[in-house]
Amino acid sequence: MVILICDAFDKSLPDRLKKFGEVTEDVARLPETEVALVRSKTKCTAEWIAGAPKLKMIIRGGVGLDNIDQPAAKARGIEVKNTPAASSVAVAELAFALMLAVPNRLIEAHNALKEGKFLKKEIKRTELYQKTLGLVGIGRIAGEVAKRAAAFGMRVLAYDPYVKRSDVAILVPSLKELLRQADYISLHVPLNDETKNMINKDAIAGMKDGVVIVNTGRGKCILEADLAEALKSGKVAAYATDVWYSDPPDPSSPLLSAPNVLMTPHIGASSKENLLRIGNEVVTLLEERSKK
Repeated sequence: MVILICDAFDKSLPDRLKKFGEVTEDVARLPETEVALVRSKTKCTAEWIAGAPKLKMIIRGGVGLDNIDQPAAKARGIEVKNTPAASSVAVAELAFALMLAVPNRLIEAHNALKEGKFLKKEIKRTELYQKTLGLVGIGRIAGEVAKRAAAFGMRVLAYDPYVKRSDVAILVPSLKELLRQADYISLHVPLNDETKNMINKDAIAGMKDGVVIVNTGRGKCILEADLAEALKSGKVAAYATDVWYSDPPDPSSPLLSAPNVLMTPHIGASSKENLLRIGNEVVTLLEERSKK
């Protein structure tokens, strides 16, 4: 069996996979591949799948599966798996780091000092304490964010039409109600027909003035042009994001030039510890497959 590692995983993973077959990182060997390991960089389109006639299994190291053409895989009988439990802490910590950086104005303060400016009086911070956090989606990652927010004394709300109860957040009945109450909004939903462009002009109009939006979910859940306008007007005080329409973002993205945008290059799942956890889940999936 040929196992193709298409993207960046923990360096120890190739040796750990040798017991299952031949391991390669040569993407030219896709036609020989039976198991492909991908993260977000590789796009498993219908054409990509067609170029792998021996493919039996795709493992996505991470949570979302929107970079895999699942109908095309299903039509070929290709098993598609992910590693949903691995990334929760890594992504949650980044989401919370972004949420902390905005009201503490860390980037502005750091850059000012690098430029020789000591803005002690000019930089005014605000606190997360007693603010309301609205989580859009309350899966594993959002649950970890909720725990951290509670530790900071925040009131935590969540909207998720597929969840009936939560031990870490107060569930609200609609997205509209969540957006109306939240001082901070953190997005934790997959990309699908329900969530694409869900944060648009109409949704933003129902938010508090000066709201902060954090996105470690999917870039296309935001309608970029509408959000950029809201940032320019001040309706949205800041947008902190790790995710984009594409990796890297198109240079024409209006968010790249909008004010008060804090940006990271899709590094939420890239902690050293998380890559090791992803590797552990990959090994478990292949062990289960070998027993069938």
